[in-house]
Amino acid sequence: MANECISILNDLLVGIFDDILEIEQNALQSGAFKDLSVTEIHTIEAIGMYKARTMTEVACQLNITLGTLTTAIGHLVRKGYVERKRSEADRRIVYIQLTKRGKLAYRVHRKFHSDMIKSSIEELTDEEERVLVIALNKINSFFISKYNLNTNFKGEK
Repeated sequence: MANECISILNDLLVGIFDDILEIEQNALQSGAFKDLSVTEIHTIEAIGMYKARTMTEVACQLNITLGTLTTAIGHLVRKGYVERKRSEADRRIVYIQLTKRGKLAYRVHRKFHSDMIKSSIEELTDEEERVLVIALNKINSFFISKYNLNTNFKGEK
């Protein structure tokens, strides 16, 4: 692969990553959830909609320390997005789950992502979409295996 192609791919990947973060932050700041950061909305997404999860499960999924998650959850509890409960069976275990406000933020964020992807590929042909999915899957698999990443990505969506 020519150095020029490597440079272009680097610029594209870094640019897309940076652009998505900026778009997300701008969308949050202009919407109903101005009090959330991108990191906080991703924490909400990791907690999920339907069942209480342990702090350890969420910290592992986000690949952060329990202490870092504890601080983040404290902020989200104060803002009314998350609630904490100690296990009755083992008081050391803390469960977290989304409040109604947290679930609304989760749904709005999911829709934002869905709309962003739909609009970004609307001019691609079916074949271009297929090739893009294959290429991104290969890149994603490489990063996961090369850097031993924990990921919640599910390629079979």
